[in-house]
Amino acid sequence: MTSAPSTPRIRASELVGETWFNVGDQDLSLKDLRGKIVVLDFWAFCCVNCLHVLDELRPLEEQYADVLVTVGVHSPKFDYEAETSAVAAAIERYDIAHPVLNDPALTTWQAYTARAWPTLVVVDPEGYVVAHLTGEGHVSGLYSLIDQLVEEHDAKGTLHRGEGPYVAPEPVARDLKFPAKAIALGSRGSQEGTFLVADTGHHRLVEVADDLETVLQTIGGNGTGVAISAEAAKADPDSISVRGYADGGRDDALFNEPHGLALLPDTIAAEVGYDLLVADAVNHRLRAVNLTTGEVSTVAGNGVQRLIDSERVQDEAGQSGEVELTPFEVGALETSLSTPWDVQYSTAEETAILAMAGTHQLFSYHPVTKELAVYAGTALEGLVDGAADEAWFAQSSGLSFDAQDTLWVADAETSAIRYVVPSTKTDSKKPEVGTVIGTGLFDFGFRDGTPEDARLQHPLGVTNLPDGSVLIADTYNHAIRRWAPQTINPDGTTKPAEVTTVARDLEEPSDILVETDAAGNAVSIVVVETNAHQLVRISVPEKFLHVDEGAKQAQRPATKLVSGDVPLNISFSAPKGQKLDERWGDPTQLTISSTPENLLLEGEGRETGLTRQLKLNPEVSEGVLHVTARAAACDGEEGQPIPDSAACHLYQQDWGIPVTIHADTSDGAHATLDLDLRGIH
Repeated sequence: MTSAPSTPRIRASELVGETWFNVGDQDLSLKDLRGKIVVLDFWAFCCVNCLHVLDELRPLEEQYADVLVTVGVHSPKFDYEAETSAVAAAIERYDIAHPVLNDPALTTWQAYTARAWPTLVVVDPEGYVVAHLTGEGHVSGLYSLIDQLVEEHDAKGTLHRGEGPYVAPEPVARDLKFPAKAIALGSRGSQEGTFLVADTGHHRLVEVADDLETVLQTIGGNGTGVAISAEAAKADPDSISVRGYADGGRDDALFNEPHGLALLPDTIAAEVGYDLLVADAVNHRLRAVNLTTGEVSTVAGNGVQRLIDSERVQDEAGQSGEVELTPFEVGALETSLSTPWDVQYSTAEETAILAMAGTHQLFSYHPVTKELAVYAGTALEGLVDGAADEAWFAQSSGLSFDAQDTLWVADAETSAIRYVVPSTKTDSKKPEVGTVIGTGLFDFGFRDGTPEDARLQHPLGVTNLPDGSVLIADTYNHAIRRWAPQTINPDGTTKPAEVTTVARDLEEPSDILVETDAAGNAVSIVVVETNAHQLVRISVPEKFLHVDEGAKQAQRPATKLVSGDVPLNISFSAPKGQKLDERWGDPTQLTISSTPENLLLEGEGRETGLTRQLKLNPEVSEGVLHVTARAAACDGEEGQPIPDSAACHLYQQDWGIPVTIHADTSDGAHATLDLDLRGIH
């Protein structure tokens, strides 16, 4: 009798890239890490899901500090992300306390067959790959996997305990650290002409004077309830404030990477007892601040990160590809949010709108009724216009209302500027979504001209000028851009819409404020220059610069596929101690579409199961396959029923896979498409 062959062990590939960070003066190799359990985190700092994983990994790294080494493999999507200085800044901004390799050519990415951000690969102490995990939400399973590996390699004598290779950088003292957003306080400031800044890297809010430098007061403490003096902060920069979550007074409250800020109208503020809403991104909460007392409270979010549409997986609306725009059944404080990045108040609809970057949606919150609802977006990532309950967004990060109550949206991952017409001005009585700049997830560049030809690179901020034009914080192009609508010249001829450049050579501008004179004319702009850790004032020029540095596409290698029938297979293995939740039928689901639409002749749509037969159009040479895979698992053992009290988990990943279509396999094209949602080797 012959035994079944064992699964072949896969030797981990060497770590190849351009620059190492957080390791002192040395470079690392896999040989240096032998004896440790290694988690390779393939990430890009533009990717909000990657930022979620960084936070998920922190407690894991702390618990297993003597046996586990995390290595971040930075795998850029945008051109700017490949720059060494940009990666160094991102490591400081997000407090990454493990070694990081910058892989601008995607060499290591390709060696490990990564196809999506984020991807985690686990390597055992002997240098073999034991798990390949795509997307976020895998950390609970990693605990059990690491416990298994520790037990196995302790017994074999191949586990080496002790400190890892991480070398902490020297701290730097600054008044502001990676500020993200700002607002003018007007009459609610401590003096005339002040600004409130989301001091994101210091996890606090800072009021600065009209000179944009003098710090007047702060909101958000260090956990001690005592304000830190300037002298003490210089001696110990980390003492300025700490990341955390706590309501209370200005020196007791804690934030975790606050971003967007929105002042409420005076009448609403008087009714609800607070002036300001804060998008507290990493706490996944909407916070409120009384600017007179400094008191901070929470008005929405339970602190648990909302997985994409996770609360509606079994809902009929989810099956149809639409979302309900009615308020959530549970209260705002019991509802999960996901990385709220900006917030603005809509006078037309008397509600606050949140850019929910983590789920690619817009939410609404009514301060008086305390109702929270989806305002627009299906939670699928991409660029699709139309009715709000059918539109797709991609990591929306900046919001602004114009004089006609239209909401303008900086849609970062599609390098697009979108707009939303309020329900009060549409025939359908639903908000309607459109686009003025941008074409898709992988198209970007630095080009002026017609809106159809213009290109941006990961914009994070947007604001409106009195003349109807829109200013854009074109973050990864380090520029301020301007979209101007079509107008009529004095002689009756038409001046077409155009995109121009207002200012260049800024360091990751993330937000813009417009300053006007007594007649309402724009005279200057204030820019939040994130990577320069400052606010700067720029005069509005009469004539704008013009640039054309080309349109580009993300250089992630395309997957070669044959035309015709191509089976799609998603591998998923529930973590130890969990099992698929089959109490209500098949707990897995695939949603598939393509750009262009005629790339897929068959196989599109949403159905249960993790396999699908695709038919690719031989007349289309290239495109993007959009794949969303889900699997629901609960704590429990195989062969045993799942108890009602069991904790359940939704595993989900969105792929946007660039593909080229070939007649056959002779030039390396694949006849199947295999993806890992969670693969254990």
